[in-house]
Amino acid sequence: MQRRDFLVLAAGTTTLALTLPGWRAIAAAELASMLDPALKRALADVALQAARDAGASYCDVRIGRYLRQSLSTRESRVQNVVNSESTGVGIRVLADGAWGFAATNALLPDAVARATRQATAIARANAGIQDSPVQLAPAPALGERSWRTPLRRNGMEVPVQEKIELLLGVNAAAMAAGADFVESNLFLVNEQKYFASTDGSYVDQDIHRIWAPFTVTAVDKASGRFRTRQGLGAPVGMGYEYLDGDASGKLQLPGGVVQYRDSYDMREDAVAAAGQAREKLRAPSVTPGRYDLVLDPSNLFLTIHESVGHPLELDRVLGYEANYAGTSFATVDKRDAGFRFGSERVNFIAERTTPGTLGAVGYDDEGVPAKRWDLVRDGVLVDYQATRDQAHILGKDESDGCCYADSWASVQFQRMPNVSLEAGRDGLSVADMVKDVENGIYIHGRGSYSIDQQRYNAQFGGQLYYAIKDGAITGMVEDVAYQIRTPEFWNACSAICDARDFRHGGSFFDGKGQPSQVSAVSHGSSTTRFDGVNIINTARNLG
Repeated sequence: MQRRDFLVLAAGTTTLALTLPGWRAIAAAELASMLDPALKRALADVALQAARDAGASYCDVRIGRYLRQSLSTRESRVQNVVNSESTGVGIRVLADGAWGFAATNALLPDAVARATRQATAIARANAGIQDSPVQLAPAPALGERSWRTPLRRNGMEVPVQEKIELLLGVNAAAMAAGADFVESNLFLVNEQKYFASTDGSYVDQDIHRIWAPFTVTAVDKASGRFRTRQGLGAPVGMGYEYLDGDASGKLQLPGGVVQYRDSYDMREDAVAAAGQAREKLRAPSVTPGRYDLVLDPSNLFLTIHESVGHPLELDRVLGYEANYAGTSFATVDKRDAGFRFGSERVNFIAERTTPGTLGAVGYDDEGVPAKRWDLVRDGVLVDYQATRDQAHILGKDESDGCCYADSWASVQFQRMPNVSLEAGRDGLSVADMVKDVENGIYIHGRGSYSIDQQRYNAQFGGQLYYAIKDGAITGMVEDVAYQIRTPEFWNACSAICDARDFRHGGSFFDGKGQPSQVSAVSHGSSTTRFDGVNIINTARNLG
């Protein structure tokens, strides 16, 4: 299965959680409950002591309760509602210079001690075939710490009936506005994670995420042609308040498109989508060639994710990870040589600290505090994403805090933090950017894409495309995809709107690893211009 197919599958099915090991269906009322803090501390101490007794040089334990809720509707019908839970303990140890991991779903001292001994035995077996010992960067002894996603309304406590009424109301509004078909979904995630280590850290975290995607379809009955428009609301690390539709979260943009920041009006967006899907049926097909692109953050986030976020994961760079679209062109020797990744106005930062984003946490799954650091500064590649056992490879004395596991039963490994393009320093609105474009295309929303095994050549579509001629939007066009070579594309960046336009998009189900794990990550930017980018017509038949 290709990575993009996995993302479609994960976003489109409400039974995904139940296909994973250790998951069980539960009543909706159970989604709001928590594990006893005293039990978590007691089990953690059992694991840490068992590791010391077994001769391990290091141990960390993650006690996790992972909750999922997904709701799916189509037109006036409820298709599925799934509430699921997975709870257990994962223990990782370092013994004889090698890692070992084991897990148990039994929240009992004897079971935890037994799993810890098993992890230690696995580590010693691994040491016999390992070329060099693990070098673990130091981490602070945090003592007792806690972190919670800032939220005003816990989505897990919102009645199912209220959520279904929202989705069916969205569907009805879209149908009344001219849609022929509409499907809408709601995904909620709560990760209750307790981390402890022999370094002296005990970290309790309560992490929430929410996503409300939909797809509207309009059909030309005469020809049978159809067009779709997906929702423009981003997945976020917030509570149910994100769906309040507060007017302060809206941005009115050139061409009449409404985008959203920290509050999403799903019904309003669905009504707009119905009209825009109809307009797409009438829109002319794009003429292939080179255009200046104006990319809204709702489109650019995916390009950042695929052409910057993944190729700067250190495990891909080193060739340790090749699942889901390969390794990376951005090798360490390029960093050492001052490789020009983009134009001088391109600055990419990595972080897990911005409230409301998918990657926001207090601490990663190695107990490292979340932080912010540069990946590309003034267009030059300067750093990567590294975990505790990778930091020494880059000559760093600390981890970047980007280690994550999607379950207590999965071993934690390097996962992408939020990776964002900094806003422009000079005052520039989207309207002013458009005024300076002679022959261009303005693109909103994520579409289909493909990328090669080195993250070097890629192709991206979108949801909405508007032609720009002599500084004015002249109307919608269709069948657009832009082709890039990663460094050429980012070196073609000629303007970035200022912070007033800055917004995050994100991937709610990002796949990596084997066995596969999923994570969630946001990517921020302001609207950005790229000059002379090749556009192909996706409807052309070369046969």
